Amino acid sequence: MYTSIEAPPTVRPRLAWLDNLRVALTVLVVLHHAAQAYGPADWWYVRGQPRNGALATLSALDGAFFMSLFFFVSAVFVPGSYDRRGGWAFFRGRLVRLGIPLVIGALTIVPGLMYAYYRHYRGYPPISYPRYFIDVYLGLGGRPANWSGPSWPDLQFAHLWFIQNLLAYSLLYLLCRQAARLLSRGRGGARPALPVPGHRALILLTLAVAVATYAIRLRYPLDTWVPVLGFLQVEPARVPQYATFFILGVLAGRQGRLERLPARTGWIWLAGGLVGAALLFAVGSEAPCFGAGGATWPAALWALVDSALCVALCVGLLTLFRETLGGSGPIRRELAAGSYTVYIVHLPLVVVLQYALAGRGLPPLAAWGLVSVAALAVVFPLAAALRRLPGARRVL
Repeated sequence: MYTSIEAPPTVRPRLAWLDNLRVALTVLVVLHHAAQAYGPADWWYVRGQPRNGALATLSALDGAFFMSLFFFVSAVFVPGSYDRRGGWAFFRGRLVRLGIPLVIGALTIVPGLMYAYYRHYRGYPPISYPRYFIDVYLGLGGRPANWSGPSWPDLQFAHLWFIQNLLAYSLLYLLCRQAARLLSRGRGGARPALPVPGHRALILLTLAVAVATYAIRLRYPLDTWVPVLGFLQVEPARVPQYATFFILGVLAGRQGRLERLPARTGWIWLAGGLVGAALLFAVGSEAPCFGAGGATWPAALWALVDSALCVALCVGLLTLFRETLGGSGPIRRELAAGSYTVYIVHLPLVVVLQYALAGRGLPPLAAWGLVSVAALAVVFPLAAALRRLPGARRVL
């Protein structure tokens, strides 16, 4: 008999609309990174490009929700994977699927990007790539004088931070399931299903996330990254959103709540999210609260706006794709199968295109459009080819 904690193993059917949403989010990631050189004032691999306020606003809007939704979608199938495979096989599968790309990317993709940055913008005498990798990327050669950052050594995980954090969340889930199994031995009864969230629950969720977000941003503003345990690359300002939506994804995966959320509720929140996005563009990136941190009213207001956009757009987009974009076919299935690989390999292509357009006098919107279109045209076919290499499908 299954306990009140351990739900019986289930095999969730493949949800085409969830795959389609994952493809759309992957495309948005490419567009987001293509805009980084031309919009926000954040650190980026290509510097000195003309800026556009609309692209800065787009970056802030993306940051408010899209990675939280990625964590949610990734978490939906985690409980089923654990139930089908058991704890050890689940652990081994996560290490293969997430750990191998993380290690390979950190030793190939990321140092290549950082070496290009070193050669173009650091102002030090040129050095070979092997020497850079050992002395600067791994930090074994000593920190140079007047180091310009963003950190020392250059070793980082770049966009692969998401895979790293997802691996950490998955391992925490494994530990929780194992602990729950041990604590619940001898208990009987079925686990009651949680109620489907309505407007009141979603409002309370928004307020709780906003309070936690504001509290953390008192010390850690947006785009501040810290090495947890000296290894895990974390942006604390976003942790309340990411952790919350991972947990919600797990609950949705265990209790079938994706299908039970009333469409009317989702449409209303989608409308609210779109109105909020429009207002964000109308106000522009120069508003005093835009991305603010610290113990100020603009920071508190931005934490609330950020959290409200996160909840509204995540709930709304889940509803939109479930209700209207559930179609499937060979092309869509291929795109969905390759979306994880696209996420891993897209960044160097985007940065190479940004370097190629640097100094050509293009307006920032035009440069962003060209980088976006060219990157998307190449990266999905590239992902399909990589997945067909011997043994690659197990990882990619």
